[in-house]
Amino acid sequence: MYAFIRRYRMGTGSIDALMRKVNSQFANQLSAGGDAASDVPVRVPAGIISYQAIATGDDTIITVTMFETEEACRRAERGATDIRLSLAEFQVEETHTFTGEVMLSRASEALLTPVVR
Repeated sequence: MYAFIRRYRMGTGSIDALMRKVNSQFANQLSAGGDAASDVPVRVPAGIISYQAIATGDDTIITVTMFETEEACRRAERGATDIRLSLAEFQVEETHTFTGEVMLSRASEALLTPVVR
């Protein structure tokens, strides 16, 4: 399993509006098993296990994406550009990126409950 952790800073707009757009254009597809509506501008690449977006204050967000394999993680790096382009109205800037092999992982059943604000 591999993880992709990114930190973003928003230039304009609200975190809530940004999260609604991320959910409708990207995250919702994970719950649907990767089946995207034809009008969704960003397709979820195969191999994503989970996705979390965390508001960290000061107009910043950290995303944590878990992948089945390193190859799936590398494929998603290219897709991340498409996601940022679809969010251009928020002037989202990537400030930090961390990628690596997951060495330990545990989760409770609560992780399976989608959280949408």
